[in-house]
Amino acid sequence: MTLSLNVLFVASEAVPLAKTGGLGDMVGACAVALRRAGLKVTVMLPGYPTAIAQLQHTRTVCEWTDLPGGRARLLSGRMGAQGIPVLLFDAPALFGRSGSPYLDDHGEPYDDNALRFAAFSQAAARVAGGVPGALATFGRFDLVQAHDWHTGLVPLFIKRAQAPVKTVFTVHNLAFQGNFPMRVVPDIGVPPDAAHEAEFWGQFSFLKAGLLWADRITTVSHAYAREILTEAAGCGMQDLLRARQQDLVAILNGIDNDVWNPSKDTLLPQPFFAANLSGKHVAKRALQQRFGLPEDAQAPLLAMGSRLTHQKMADVALQALPELLESNPQLQVAVLGCGEHQYETGMAELAARYPRQVAAKIGYTEAHAHLLHAGADILLHGSRFEPCGLTPLYAMRYGTVPVASRVGGLVDTITDRGSPEAALHGATGFLFDGDTADAMVAAVEGALRIFAQPQAWRILQYNGMTTDFGWSQPAREYVALYRTLVPAATPMPTVALAQTPPVQDPLLTPRPDQPVRTPARRRSTALSDEIRAHAVARAASAEKIRA
Repeated sequence: MTLSLNVLFVASEAVPLAKTGGLGDMVGACAVALRRAGLKVTVMLPGYPTAIAQLQHTRTVCEWTDLPGGRARLLSGRMGAQGIPVLLFDAPALFGRSGSPYLDDHGEPYDDNALRFAAFSQAAARVAGGVPGALATFGRFDLVQAHDWHTGLVPLFIKRAQAPVKTVFTVHNLAFQGNFPMRVVPDIGVPPDAAHEAEFWGQFSFLKAGLLWADRITTVSHAYAREILTEAAGCGMQDLLRARQQDLVAILNGIDNDVWNPSKDTLLPQPFFAANLSGKHVAKRALQQRFGLPEDAQAPLLAMGSRLTHQKMADVALQALPELLESNPQLQVAVLGCGEHQYETGMAELAARYPRQVAAKIGYTEAHAHLLHAGADILLHGSRFEPCGLTPLYAMRYGTVPVASRVGGLVDTITDRGSPEAALHGATGFLFDGDTADAMVAAVEGALRIFAQPQAWRILQYNGMTTDFGWSQPAREYVALYRTLVPAATPMPTVALAQTPPVQDPLLTPRPDQPVRTPARRRSTALSDEIRAHAVARAASAEKIRA
């Protein structure tokens, strides 16, 4: 069925044109999934030099001279193998910079980030309202979905322009708010009364503006949606979010199963499948070689593959790892990531202290990331808060068992049943509470005890690899959300979503026109308990795991 709904995604990054983390992955993959579902989806991004260079079939749509930051062009084209329609806001004075989209050469936020993303948001609002040069190609947009603080002004500018377009504002991480001194307001085109409403502790907040003026607010997991309504995790926005909780919708992120697929991953030395992990053993050997660790098929190999920051508990890992390494002489640790200087230095010093057990690569490449997830046995993913957590999803897809914090989206996606026998009942990993080294050590030690039981470990791997974390279900949920905002965009499919239990979560009471959904785990293609207990055990024996 062809849908008449026309959606504009506005974001600061989207794969393959721009990526610094999970935001770019989500925007690019979700756009592809929604187009597969039959919607018209266009992605609008800033015109970073690397994005312009990768754009396919580029043409100039129009030029502007009256936006903050000076002269700009609107470029159109396509991106990726799927040919997703793209609009780029090409403002050389604002975005014609190499390196990070947000940080200067010293790792500090650009001084003019408020101006940069305000101009981008104004341009997006104009596009949403209809730019003559784009109408023939892209048509009139019914709905705009703006992602994270960088686009928080888009709903405001659309409302002030009285454009007949509905808006959704997606919070990927509430801690990043785009707060700037109030003195920037006259330069970024925000009316004084709106600036007063979006004031946050004496500063102007892009994030608060998005929360105030969007028609709906979404976030990227069910547990995180509950957490941000509390003082502990609300980052100062909890009162506003509680006031708007009837408009708050949780839709769990997915992963791109075409990109993250061990059976056809060209970045791996050999493909592998849930039913046969021979290729994973090859990947483990390649990972040990690449990171300079001794080749040892029996050694438990623990990976860390996230930003080295306080949020990601890098400080706790630096306390916990020496204890784990001393008590487990065979344990190997491979670290891939970058972040705060003190933690980068700490990981390098740890590698120097334990040269035969620890290797740290400071930085990030896709090739290293894919090999890390494929070759490791365990993923350590501590986090003080986690809106969704894509890294453990990638790990489970590749048969690497996560040990993670019991927060946010990790609660929604990792099943910890609490005992070795629980592997037969759908367990996929290990969760721990709090942010202490003792809690992290205990969780890793628990994983190592199960690792020493090959058949139970093999079932854990199988459970994770056969759980569907793809984008099909999230795409259906976004379509259902859009239907509540643009019912006139017909024909629209009827989407059957799982109903909540009779006792509803008081923090997420649905509005009358909003589809009711439950944070149910993704569909699994796993075998029944009895069949799995025998079939997987036989496979484990046949592969001679770690022998």
